[in-house]
Amino acid sequence: MRRKTVVSAVAAGLVAGSAYLWFGDSAPFPYSQRWMLDVPLPGLTTNRLTRVLRPTPGERMLEIGPGTGLQTLAVADQLGPAGRVDIVDIQQEMLDHVERRARHLGTVVPTLSDARELPFPPATFDAAYMVTVLGEIGDPAAVLREMTRVLKPGGRLVIGEFFDPHWIPFGRLRDYAEAEHLHIETRIGPTTAYLARLRPCTHHRYATL
Repeated sequence: MRRKTVVSAVAAGLVAGSAYLWFGDSAPFPYSQRWMLDVPLPGLTTNRLTRVLRPTPGERMLEIGPGTGLQTLAVADQLGPAGRVDIVDIQQEMLDHVERRARHLGTVVPTLSDARELPFPPATFDAAYMVTVLGEIGDPAAVLREMTRVLKPGGRLVIGEFFDPHWIPFGRLRDYAEAEHLHIETRIGPTTAYLARLRPCTHHRYATL
């Protein structure tokens, strides 16, 4: 029974991924096709995200491009009532959708904004993350720069990417990171479906989960 469940979950992810490849080739992702965002992509499950992101109760986090809130709900749940997730999107419909789903948590705060010009002061967040979003935004380097600006000293940044029309291969992410004085602290998954944790450059050692 367990094997059947796993196979079904993988199949569902592959179907969703294929549907995105064929029908989701637009940026930002259209609200009318939001049902695709509720199926976890292979390798980018919420369990893997929280494993790399390491949310701690009471922290304040930033999510860029929350979609329908799949990752938002998982992260907010681990932050607890003293924590907070600020979600940023350029589509008010997406923000409203996530806010409705997260209303019972009371720790999700929406903001309509462009990720290249975040309306937050420096050193606001303990961590920031985005999943399958970086390639959808023009000038990924500017996005990384802004997300780094709003991190507290020692804060962490998690990027998740999946093979789709706007995919950023791991090698390209590494180039962007080096240009913005970020180092990749750890990574899980192949270049076609990975999650990577970055921090502002200091003495470091690269690791693979």
